[in-house]
Amino acid sequence: MPILGVALLAACTLAGLFAGDLLGAALGLEANVGGVGIAMLLLIALTNLPGRRLGPETPTGNGVQFWSLMYIPIIVAMAAKQNVFAAVSGGVMAAVAGVLAVLAAFALVPVLSRWAQRP
Repeated sequence: MPILGVALLAACTLAGLFAGDLLGAALGLEANVGGVGIAMLLLIALTNLPGRRLGPETPTGNGVQFWSLMYIPIIVAMAAKQNVFAAVSGGVMAAVAGVLAVLAAFALVPVLSRWAQRP
């Protein structure tokens, strides 16, 4: 039943976007602040609740698992595209900050890899 995975995905997306709009309004901005991240965290939390009956051996569990795995890369790519457009239109400083953040993330990959391999 992949349709339940789609329903969960849609509910998390709507809840995340609504929460991002509320957070933006609370901060005095006319923008969605963190809605995509909130939606991703909500989806991860809901699909990993203890005691749920949506194990991977059931058709419903397979649908939820498939859509939860598909959601993260698609939404991150959409958010990254919007951030690039904002950085390019925002000027040189925004682009430099974005490049520095990416370089810092690349530099942390070996550190995190070593940390994950510790027993």
